[in-house]
Amino acid sequence: MTEHRITRIRHEIVRRQLVVREVAHVTPHMLRVTLEGSELAGFSSASADDHIKLFVPGADGEIERRDYTPRRYDAAAGTLAIDFAMHDAGPATLWALQAKAGDAVEIAGPRGSTLIPWSFDWYLLVGDETALPSIGRRIEEAPAGARIISIIAVTGPDERQMFATKAEHSAIWVYRPAALADGPGVMIAALADLQFPEGEGLIWVAAEAKVAKAVKQHIEHSRGHLRQWMKASGYWMKGIADAHDQLED
Repeated sequence: MTEHRITRIRHEIVRRQLVVREVAHVTPHMLRVTLEGSELAGFSSASADDHIKLFVPGADGEIERRDYTPRRYDAAAGTLAIDFAMHDAGPATLWALQAKAGDAVEIAGPRGSTLIPWSFDWYLLVGDETALPSIGRRIEEAPAGARIISIIAVTGPDERQMFATKAEHSAIWVYRPAALADGPGVMIAALADLQFPEGEGLIWVAAEAKVAKAVKQHIEHSRGHLRQWMKASGYWMKGIADAHDQLED
């Protein structure tokens, strides 16, 4: 068995005042906000599933904090892109919908990174709209020769995304209404139909907490995949604001 060293590193937490450079739709329900500013100097995001804190105004005027994935950081251009899934009406979503060039915003982090090596024979990435920024980034950053399968649940074909990659990537898109985003049925069905490749694989799962838990249990119990080579997270919980669940512990 090959040794696969998954490492975790900590970063110094720095708060940065930035401004909006551009706002554009990636798909009808995925909005990309590109930030810029001199305080981006020294920014680092070592892993595709890093999270930064975004500070936005809440309904009562108080500042709210929300976690988002750095979708793409371009040090040369001095820009940071963040993708917002329009799946709720929370303060960060409302801020993104109203954002325009020149608007100020504060971010902090990331505070740590989990580094997954490209030493596995294959990778399976399973997630919903909220996981798409991490999944897309991992696929785009993959080296030539990496074998990646993705299973992504969205509301319909117009929410599919294309990823430029050197890897061997097979995409499986499954559909369900946004109101059923906390139901694991379509993901479990897609997994049941999938023949896992030969060799040692790393499986990464992120979705609504109940969905991620059901997917994790299916992979462990029905497919017999090694628990140590699976990372599962509840990126959000239906009905609970700013909630997360690290399911692998």
